[in-house]
Amino acid sequence: MSLITYLTRIQFERGAVQLLAEELALLRVTRPLIITDKGVIAAGILDAVLEGGELDAPVIYDETPGNPTENAVLAARDLYRASGCDSVVAVGGGSPLDLAKAVSLLVTHAEPLEQYAAILGGLPRIRADKPPVIAIPTTSGTGSEVGRAALITLEDGRKLGFISPYMIPSVAICDPNLTLKLPSGLTAATGMDAVTHCIETYLSPRVNAPAEAIALDGLARAMRYLRRAYRDGSDIEAREGMMMASLEGGMTFQKGLGAVHGMSHALGGLKELRLHHGTLNAVILPAVLRFTKQGNESKYTALAKAMGLAENVEIADAIVELNADLDMPKSLAEMGVPRDVVPLMVKRSLADHSTATNGRPVSGSDYEALFARAFRA
Repeated sequence: MSLITYLTRIQFERGAVQLLAEELALLRVTRPLIITDKGVIAAGILDAVLEGGELDAPVIYDETPGNPTENAVLAARDLYRASGCDSVVAVGGGSPLDLAKAVSLLVTHAEPLEQYAAILGGLPRIRADKPPVIAIPTTSGTGSEVGRAALITLEDGRKLGFISPYMIPSVAICDPNLTLKLPSGLTAATGMDAVTHCIETYLSPRVNAPAEAIALDGLARAMRYLRRAYRDGSDIEAREGMMMASLEGGMTFQKGLGAVHGMSHALGGLKELRLHHGTLNAVILPAVLRFTKQGNESKYTALAKAMGLAENVEIADAIVELNADLDMPKSLAEMGVPRDVVPLMVKRSLADHSTATNGRPVSGSDYEALFARAFRA
């Protein structure tokens, strides 16, 4: 058994889901609200979680949208209160995990949700008096199980980050066995999310040497195992390697992200399209890597070494090749993004909390050029 205490309490091993009852007892809670989605239930994954938690009559919210919304937060919060719950257990990818964090926030914090957004000065408004959250990831990419942020789309279409050390789940239960049924497409998309986290946090100008070391290790693992997990979902060694890469990407959020996330957060808020966050990151990453290299040459050398690249290979080109191997879309145009949204997306990207920590300062005209490049195959 492997217990890790870093930012929060982490149970990481094959079969770790069987420790859920023990973790609930340690938190002295008995009636959690289970937040998940219908895909997790259809895959039979929730059954293993309920067995591990010894939960006979669970309260379940399974209406989590692909990009969690303010309305979903309020609906799940109301179910929590009506059912007399005392904690939250999140089971799924980044969407259920982020939704669970926001539900925990609004159980004890007054509405509106918007006032707690980081970009609107909400960090000091988030207090410690929240019900505990246990995060059980079923994908390997978001790192939300140890992340200090919840990304929620408000009713006006803005996708905002709610960030605080108090938003980090009380416990993360990371069981690679829960990812064995993840379809190849989601394996690729969530895996590229982990890759992007490790790269962007490493390039952030904030000083945090331990986080940088973790980011490089996470990137190396992802490059070693992502293609394997994509080709053979039953490869448990690859699944375990990707779950650790995802966890490490989440651990490095302390440094902040960058323009890839500024753009993908903006695009993820579009109501008329359902754009997967990890896929957006994969498509946008090469353009931002070419832009951010100026002034970060030594860091690019370290990234290339972690990725196992030959001396003359550009990182952006290696990501393009990786995307091709994973059958990722080649451009935003291929994803169906209309060009007429770009002015609004530039505005929202500039306002996103990730923009401030890009490895190279980004202006409005820079974002215009980055979107233009991401539209080209």
